[in-house]
Amino acid sequence: MSALVQLKGVSKSYTRGKQSVPVLQALDLDIAKGDFLGLMGPSGSGKTTLLNLIGGLDRPSAGSVSVDGIRIDQLSSGQLAQWRSRHVGFVFQFYNLLPVLSAEKNVELPLLLTSLSKAQRAKHVATVLEIVGLAERAKHKPSELSGGQAQRVAIARALVADPTLLVCDEPTGDLDRKTADEILSLLQVLNKQHGKTIVMVTHDAKAADHASHTLHLDKGVLVEQAQA
Repeated sequence: MSALVQLKGVSKSYTRGKQSVPVLQALDLDIAKGDFLGLMGPSGSGKTTLLNLIGGLDRPSAGSVSVDGIRIDQLSSGQLAQWRSRHVGFVFQFYNLLPVLSAEKNVELPLLLTSLSKAQRAKHVATVLEIVGLAERAKHKPSELSGGQAQRVAIARALVADPTLLVCDEPTGDLDRKTADEILSLLQVLNKQHGKTIVMVTHDAKAADHASHTLHLDKGVLVEQAQA
């Protein structure tokens, strides 16, 4: 299976005062198309930094990041924003839904940047809400939804533009075990039945079990690979 995501010699450092703080060190990583990768590691190991580089939210200090043959580390800020809107769906721990909007209007937001007509947008929104099992909650606002339902809305929003890649940062970190398992099962369905490539950061070993395989980061270095 060909690599969808390729990181070669990727390092990332941040400047704190006069100090340079290394986060990732000469990291190589290939993620195959159709993979469901879990990224684990202790707090401060660089998991979220790595996820942000893959999703085009940050740039490496050294090395290259390619997604589907495009060197995203070489894109301008404007090009990178356009690339993200077309190719990456983001799912965060705290949903990031707009409280004044209904579920369907929250899901529609990424499509407002496209040339789709209102009718086409409505069709896309209805399709993804059906996929995540929330068609009947389309008119509800976030305050009228449970945590699990809110995260399903967030996942539908991440899916609505049919992205190349789903990037999930602790997607079950704010949920109880039963609800978390339901969300993780949904991610598995998106991966296996809908062919979505998923990269998920988690501190939860039970969550990582739902991934196809898991990589462990420690102090900015990939230290082991456990095959499921």
